[in-house]
Amino acid sequence: MPPRRPDNAPKFWGTVDRLMEFRPDFVSVTYGAGGKNASTSFEVVTRLVRDTVVQPVAHFTCVGSSRDSIETSLNNYLNAGVRTFLALRGDPPVDDPDWEPSPDSLQSAVELVTTIRELEAEACKCSPGAALRNAFKPLTIAVATFANGNPDAGTSVDDEVNRLLVKQAAGANFAITQMIWTVESYTTFVTKARRAGVHIPIVPGIIPAVESRRLHRSAELTGITPPAELIEAMEAAEARNPDVELVGSEAYNIGIEFASNLARDVLEAGAPGIHLYTFNRAEPSLDVLDSLGITQQRNSAQF
Repeated sequence: MPPRRPDNAPKFWGTVDRLMEFRPDFVSVTYGAGGKNASTSFEVVTRLVRDTVVQPVAHFTCVGSSRDSIETSLNNYLNAGVRTFLALRGDPPVDDPDWEPSPDSLQSAVELVTTIRELEAEACKCSPGAALRNAFKPLTIAVATFANGNPDAGTSVDDEVNRLLVKQAAGANFAITQMIWTVESYTTFVTKARRAGVHIPIVPGIIPAVESRRLHRSAELTGITPPAELIEAMEAAEARNPDVELVGSEAYNIGIEFASNLARDVLEAGAPGIHLYTFNRAEPSLDVLDSLGITQQRNSAQF
């Protein structure tokens, strides 16, 4: 998540540097609904393009923005050398229950995928340089999917499979799931998706939750409740040791063990890789990788 204040930038980039040492396939950068932190996101993504060898995935939402402003922003990203996007509809304003998207805006992630493809095609048509760039750095578009269904949208697992099929047809290259808590939810979703005709990679999203408040907050944001036994174990550990440092605490270790086991299970079940929700903390993700035997010396392109 881009730093919200300038004084947070040094800590933010220190975290980025630590994660980059493991050479992940990509690092995703969030983008607020309605583009509320759009300029900071753009700065972070373009710096990653310029200064690192790791591919940044630029989150991009279309809620609350006109089609013209979206196309302008997308062209700015493309002109800056960004080659990978996570196309999202975005969340409607939380303080406006009657909100409806304006007629001149994009209405869905599918429309956003289509628009990104159209802008790139037009650029390649008009510019030999853009066509060459696309030849050796093809545009890649990721999309989100909900392995358990999306409670906020009222969709079931089958609904999400059908939505993913439509996103794939629009030009999506791979999907990242909202955070999962069981290997069964991931494997069940993938099995249904493959049977329905989804062939793009589906990457499970895993959060190394190392404190109970993060578990509760993630449930509020996603509507997907973490396992009760995990919450209970973490809260009990925090109650026994209320004043200890977070990293290395009993609650922290419980969260790392859970995330590590889940990551190992989904990889053994055939997942193409894992997407770790870092929440701008390096230690939990790095400890999960260490538990899986992934080090700077023994890295894998899956991570």
